Amino acid sequence: PTASLWFTLFDADAEGPVAAKATYPATELRAGDGAYIRVDGAALEPGRARGGIAVEGLAASWDLAFADDSEPLRHLPYGWMYRAPLPRTKFLSPYANARYSGRVEVAGRELELRDWPGMVGHNWGAEHAERWTWVQGARLNGAEDSYFDMAAGRIRLGPWTTPWVANGLLVIDGDLHRLGGLDRVRSTEIDDTPTSCAFELAGKELSVRGRVQAPPKDFVAWRYADPDGGEHNTLNCSISDLELTVERPGGEARRLETRGGAAYEIGMRETDHGIPVQPYADG
Repeated sequence: PTASLWFTLFDADAEGPVAAKATYPATELRAGDGAYIRVDGAALEPGRARGGIAVEGLAASWDLAFADDSEPLRHLPYGWMYRAPLPRTKFLSPYANARYSGRVEVAGRELELRDWPGMVGHNWGAEHAERWTWVQGARLNGAEDSYFDMAAGRIRLGPWTTPWVANGLLVIDGDLHRLGGLDRVRSTEIDDTPTSCAFELAGKELSVRGRVQAPPKDFVAWRYADPDGGEHNTLNCSISDLELTVERPGGEARRLETRGGAAYEIGMRETDHGIPVQPYADG
């Protein structure tokens, strides 16, 4: 067993992200004592994230407070799915629409944050999905209480791979709208590429069409190891643009967007995506 810290600074005005990863023995991993998790000297606690990372050529540290008035988002629709062997990947957003304030220092550069939009995600399980896509966008059309969060995956079952199964939530005007799910696989469409994704999800009261994208230079790529010895390449850009079209039966379509305020992640087997992979092993 090992424990790792991952750090990425996305800056649209820079040539690309600044990224680092440090891996420690399991003796440096702890939980409890008021913290969700501690790795080496870094800690994620209720309402606070603090720590630092130092690798060859880069040192960074952070001390951030965060708050979130929204309820945790459980992407899987039923509680038993978090206890059952399947699906083998579990995911939720404990803080789906948080606000961050504090300090980040990267290679001597100091950044002060005040009410910066963000979130906390948590994934765990016995293996990665065969392919996955995650999209999250905050402050849609400038509204602080609005956000969109979607996780979609294709699961390998023996020689077969399932269709896309997506679970999401759209929060607008104080209302929560669940989207996707196992019973809406036929109405779910995902068209993902390394730097963009078009998607369609349906809910009980409305449907959503959307697109998330960013320039290739703003993506970071990592190796994600699988327990069976395989490997995925995972690309992420947390300063993506997100556009949504919300449609209700008998109503006019509504357009929502956030510029540079969305995260897009894709996990895949392909390695010819053109994004430089960070020089850190996983496993």
